This record gives sequence, C-alpha cells and structure tokens, in this order.
Amino acid sequence: MNFIDYIQWRGDLSLVQSPFNEVDNLILSYLSYVNLDGIAPGPGEGQMTVKEISDCFFSIYMEEDLKRDKSFIRMTPYMMKDMADSRRFGGAVIQNYVNKIEEDAVLQFCALEILLEDGTSYISFRGTDDTIVGWKEDFQLCNGVVPAEKEAAAYLNLVGGQSKRPLRVGGHSKGGNLAIYASVDCDETVQEKILEIFNNDGPGFAKEVLDTPALARMCSKMKRIIPESSVIGMLLEHVTEPVIIKSSQKGILQHDGFSWEVLGRSFVRCEERSNMSRVFDKTLRGWIDGMEPCQRDDFINALFSVLEAPGVMTLTELQDGGVKNIRAMLRQMESLTPESRKIVEELLKGFISNWTEYFTNRDLMDVPWHRS
Repeated sequence: MNFIDYIQWRGDLSLVQSPFNEVDNLILSYLSYVNLDGIAPGPGEGQMTVKEISDCFFSIYMEEDLKRDKSFIRMTPYMMKDMADSRRFGGAVIQNYVNKIEEDAVLQFCALEILLEDGTSYISFRGTDDTIVGWKEDFQLCNGVVPAEKEAAAYLNLVGGQSKRPLRVGGHSKGGNLAIYASVDCDETVQEKILEIFNNDGPGFAKEVLDTPALARMCSKMKRIIPESSVIGMLLEHVTEPVIIKSSQKGILQHDGFSWEVLGRSFVRCEERSNMSRVFDKTLRGWIDGMEPCQRDDFINALFSVLEAPGVMTLTELQDGGVKNIRAMLRQMESLTPESRKIVEELLKGFISNWTEYFTNRDLMDVPWHRS
C-alpha cells in the first residue's frame, strides 16, 4: 500500500475526523511537483481549491502529454486527481504558487501554499525529480548555500509573514532541504508560527551552514524521513535522526515516494538502513571531508560525466538500459584518474542497485582498465 492507496482508503475522512499525519505530509510535499504554471494563483492572485486546479489541469493536458514524462514524478498529476476527488483534500485551497528557473543563476525553485480545513497551512517546496541534472544539483549542496535555499527563505518570510495560520513546512528530495533551510533562516516571527518541518529524504547541509543558533531553536520541530536504502537523504550533515521506512523499490529508486509503504496513518518502519546505504554514506563522507571545494566540483563533474555517458536523462532510464548503459559508463570511467575511478565505482553501487552484478559480468571484460 502506498500513498495513492491511502488517499483512496482514507480520502473520505476529513482532517478534523483524522488529524494530519506523516503520510499527509508526503502527499502535500509531492503536490508541488505538478507543473501548475498558468493554472495555480501566484502571490496576490487569489485562491483555487485542489478540485478546481485539478479540473483545469486535465482540461489543458491530454493523456499523451503526460505519458512523455518518464521520471518518478510522472504520477503526480494522477495523485492530484485522486486528491481532488477526496473529501480529505479536494476542498483544500492553493495559493502563492511560484515557479522560477534561471539557468544563469543555477536556480530551480518552486513552492506553493496549501490551506487545510484544520486551520493550518502547509508550505510545500518542490524537490528534484529523477533527472540526472537534478541529482547533480543535490550533490552541489556540499559546497555551501545554493540560490534555491535563499529563495526558499525569502518565500517563507513573505508567505509566512502574511499568514495568520499555524504553519507546516515540507518537501521531498531537495524540497526537504529547502524546508529546513527556510525555516532556520526566516524571521523569528515566522518561526514562531511553525508547527512542524518535514524533510522527506532530502539532503543535509555543509558543516558550516549548520553552525547557527536558529538551527538549535528549530531542531525539535524537524521530522526527517528516509527509506532504508536512502542515498540522497544521507547526503551531507543532518541534525536530526531519521525515521527509517520500507520501500517497494530497490537501491536508488527507493527515493521515489510512491514506493514508500503505508500502513494505516503511518509509513512502515525499518529498524536500520540497508548495508548499501551505509557503504555509500561512508564512501561519500570520506570523499567530502578529504577535498577542498574546487576539488569537490571537479569530482562531481567526473561522477556525473559517467552517469550522463549513456545519453539518457533520468536514473530510471539509466537502470532500465541494463548492460548497454553500463558499458557506456565503464568506457567513460576510462578517462578518470585511478583515484577518482575507484571512488566513482563505489558511489555507483548506491546509484544502481545491480551495478555490482553488471560490473562482474564477463560480457564487459572488453573495457581495458576493467580487464586489469
């Protein structure tokens, strides 16, 4: 059972009948993944219900349009439709939609505010999908504050400053990072309104970013949720211990919130992270701690040159390509230094669940450095 089943199963229960929970949080964090440009009202442009927005969206986008999306967020429009048809979410009000993409500034930022019938407001920050370039942005957080984080803090100050409601702030993937950063960096008057902050398998921060009194003040409100084979949710430094949950996927594809297993009003818990996640975390931390910022940039470029070698756009396509894609990646690794190649190989075990199997496949022995 995932959160789509949850909407269909509990959708007839209002938030007054069954109070807000962690699964509701993930659903609302995923709502910001839907492209609502030209539909959802921006700041000062009024309000629309989830039902009204869903009806408008599906009057514009046809089935063939939606099928072109191959990323893990391809199902979010259908999630929105289920929300619209439910008692629990259909009447929720959306406002303050913002979507900014500025390539020169390396900025991708999207957020919206959802007014719930229990009198609270959920501010949802969009994360990265499973595009390879989006994941590269997550890794670049290791060199400090990125433009999207500053944008998130400004947005929360604007929206939270105007709100008379208690606030919940959250996001998935990079959106979880933005939720934490914005909540720590915003004005104290806004911080006082925040009930909870949700980081759903989002990356952490460089060590220097965490050294702030506001972080300690807001720490008790933070909730961090990761799947058992988390990769992105283990990036960089965190100040809260995670809730570890089960996923129906394997490896890096557990980042997909649609795979997170739900039982009743909660996610299904795990006692500990998988061995793959722990190995990846140890390898990555050793790499980050041992390099200067300029060296990290060079290594990130090297790692992602390998991931981009097969010419695909998403990690889903990367895994689905099997041996053909692995061959292209192995050949690209020939151009790396021996030291970089060794670290990249270890990290790829976290990205691709069957990498080790392919790497030892005799069909790949024609790669010169692999033969040796």
